[in-house]
Amino acid sequence: MRVHRQLHGRGALFDTEPAGLAPRLVGLRPHQHRATTVEHPQELPFVVLTGARGTGKSALLDELREAYHGHTPVALVDCEAAEFTAPPAGRDAEAWSPVSQALLVIAEQLAQPVTGAGRITFPRLMSGLVAVAAGGWRDADSERIRREVERILLLNESGSWIAGFAGRWAGRVAANVAAAATGTGPLLSSAIEATLESISDSFVHRRQQRAATWWRDYPNASRNARRGLMLLSGHFRAGGTSREHAERHLVRALLADLTDAYTGVLPRMQRLGRPLVLVDNAQSAPGPGLTDPVLRDRSAGIADQVVFITALRGTGRPALRNAVRRTLPEVARRTDWTPDPASPSSRALLVSLPPLTADDTLHIVDEHQVPPQLPHAVHRLTGGNPLGITLLTESAAQNGTALLVELLTSDVRLSEDRDGRPAYVELLDRLVPADRLEELTVLAAAHDHDSATALAAALLPDDFGPADVRALQTRLVQEGLPEVPGRFVGDPFVRTLLLLRLHHRSADHGRWREAHETLIAHYAPPGPDEAHTRYRLHHELALGSTESAVDHLRDTFTALDTRTWLRTLRFVASAPYFHAHDAEGHDFAAQDDRRAAIALGHTDAAQPLPDSLDPAVAVLHLRIRRLLHAVWQLTDPLALPDPKVCDRLRFELEQLSNLRPAGNALLWRASRDWPEDALAGRPLRVPDGNDDDSGSGSGDDEGAA
Repeated sequence: MRVHRQLHGRGALFDTEPAGLAPRLVGLRPHQHRATTVEHPQELPFVVLTGARGTGKSALLDELREAYHGHTPVALVDCEAAEFTAPPAGRDAEAWSPVSQALLVIAEQLAQPVTGAGRITFPRLMSGLVAVAAGGWRDADSERIRREVERILLLNESGSWIAGFAGRWAGRVAANVAAAATGTGPLLSSAIEATLESISDSFVHRRQQRAATWWRDYPNASRNARRGLMLLSGHFRAGGTSREHAERHLVRALLADLTDAYTGVLPRMQRLGRPLVLVDNAQSAPGPGLTDPVLRDRSAGIADQVVFITALRGTGRPALRNAVRRTLPEVARRTDWTPDPASPSSRALLVSLPPLTADDTLHIVDEHQVPPQLPHAVHRLTGGNPLGITLLTESAAQNGTALLVELLTSDVRLSEDRDGRPAYVELLDRLVPADRLEELTVLAAAHDHDSATALAAALLPDDFGPADVRALQTRLVQEGLPEVPGRFVGDPFVRTLLLLRLHHRSADHGRWREAHETLIAHYAPPGPDEAHTRYRLHHELALGSTESAVDHLRDTFTALDTRTWLRTLRFVASAPYFHAHDAEGHDFAAQDDRRAAIALGHTDAAQPLPDSLDPAVAVLHLRIRRLLHAVWQLTDPLALPDPKVCDRLRFELEQLSNLRPAGNALLWRASRDWPEDALAGRPLRVPDGNDDDSGSGSGDDEGAA
C-alpha cells in the first residue's frame, strides 16, 4: 500500500489556476510542459517545509518529483537513506561524506534528459568529486578505483548523438585515471591531471572545456585549476571545518554547472522551468551540508536559479533562526518573501504544514466503502494528521470495522511483501523516534519532568535518569510536537497511541497498572495546589476507580472557584479508557463501556451512597457521578460522543448552575459550550473572562489541547 495515494489540503503547493507555490517557483505547471509566470525572477527563496512526523512532508516531495519528472531536471534525496550513513565497502572514510554522496546522487538524477532538452553535464562537480575520491586511493585496487571514477565521470556524459561513444569514453578515462592513480608517480596529482585532461579532450563541448578552468578560483589556488583541486582534496580529508569549506565549494560547483546548462540562447529556448532539488529529512546529514552553503552563497551574491524545496522535521534549526516563516495557506497565492541582506538564513522560507481539515479527512476516508460516521471519528482522533488518517482508513478497508480501538489494534498490511501488524504499531514506527519508543511508552502517562522522573525511576532502566528525561522533552519539541502544560507528550494523537501501547505491553495489563499506581503514589501527598490533586484522581480514574474523583468534585463544588472546578472535572475525566477489566485485570471478551449507562442515570438505583451523606448532598453526589462519566465518555478520543450523553451533560450542568448562584453564568455557559464542543471533536472550553463572581481564572490549564 502506498500510504499517501492522494494529497488533500495541499493545493496551496500544487494548484495551477491560480498557480500554487511550486509552479510559481519552478515556472512550470505540475504534470505539464507548460510555462507559468515565476514569482521570484531574480533571487529565489530556499523553501523548507516544516512539521512533525506524519504531517505529509515526504508525500509532498514524492508528488513534486512525479509532477515535474521528465519536464524539468528534478532530483530527490532522503537524508535518512542508508546510502548516506556510511561509506561504501572499501571506501576510505577520509574521502567520503554524506554531502559528497548526496551531490553525486542529485547530479545523477538532474542529468537525465527532459522534454525538449538533452542531458545536463556536470564537469565542475565531476572534477571535484574525483579529487575527493582520489584522496582515499592509497591502498585501493585498480578495479575499485575504475568503478568509482567511471560512476563520477558519467556525470559528464552529454547524451547527445555521441552518447554511445561518451559512455565508452567514460570507461576509457576511468581506466586512465585508475592507471595514473596506481602508477609510480604522485597518486593524487596524477588522478587530478588525468581528470582535467579528460574534460579538455577535443570531442568535449567548448562549454565543458571552459569548465576545466573553474577550480582555479578555489581559495589559494593561484589561478591554477590543478592546484585548486589538490587543495580541495586536502581540505576534505582534514575533516571538521576544513571539510565543510570543501563541501561548500562542491555544492557551488553543482550550482555552477546547472547555471551553465541554462546559459545561452539555445538552452533558454529548449529548457522550460527551473531545475528542482528536493531534500527530505533535511535535519539529518547531509541536509545541513546542502542547505547552509546555498544560503551563504546566495547571501554573498553568488546567484543561482535552482529551486530547492526541503522537508525538515520540527519547526526549524538554530541556523535558520532568521528565516521567513509562513503557513502553507499563506503562500497559496504569493510568498511575500524578502530576505534581509545581513542575514543568510533569511534566504530560507519556512512553510509549516497545517493539519488536514474535516473535509479533507472526509475525502480521504470516502475513497473506501466505510460507515458514514468513520470520517468524523478518524479526524477527531488524529487531529488531522495525514499519516494517521490514511493508515486508519486502510485499516478500515482491510478489517471492515468502524470502531476506533479495533482499527488501531487490528493488523494492517501495508505491502504485499510484509506481514500485517497492528495499526497503532505501524503508526508509532513513523510518529515517534524509534530509539526512544520504549521510554516514551512509559512516560506518555506523565505530566511534567518530576512525574516523568518518578516513572523512569520505577519502570525504566537505571541508566535513564533525570537528565535523559529532560533530553527527551527537548527532543520532542525539536521534532515539532507541541508543548502542552500537564502533558509530557503534548500531541493528543501520539499520546493516545503510546498509552494504547502501554496498555497492551502485557496480557494482564500489569505495566499499565504499574505506571498509573506509580503516579498515584507520586501525587498521594497533599499538593500545593488543585493541580496536584487532579493528577492523582486522573490516574485513579485510568485504573477504573471513580469514588475519589466523585467525592472530591462533590466536596469542592462550592469551595473552589467555578473555573478551577470545571478545569478539574475536565482534566480528571481526560483519563484514558480502554477495555473494561475483570478483577484480575484481564480484558472482558466483549466491549463493555459502562460510562454512557452511568452518565444517563441507569445505574443510580443500584449505586450505594456513603452513609454520612444527607439527602441533599446525596442528590449532588449522584449528579456529579453522572457528570463525570458523561465528560469521560464524550472526550474519549477512541469513542464517538453519544448524543444522548451530550443531552444529559447539558442538563446536569444546567442543574448545577442553579445550585451555585455565584458561578451560575459560567456553569450555564459550559452547559451550552461543552456538548457543542464534544460533538464537534473540540477540546471543552473553559473561558478565561471575568463573567461571574467566582474569582478570576488564570488561563487555560493542563490537557486543554
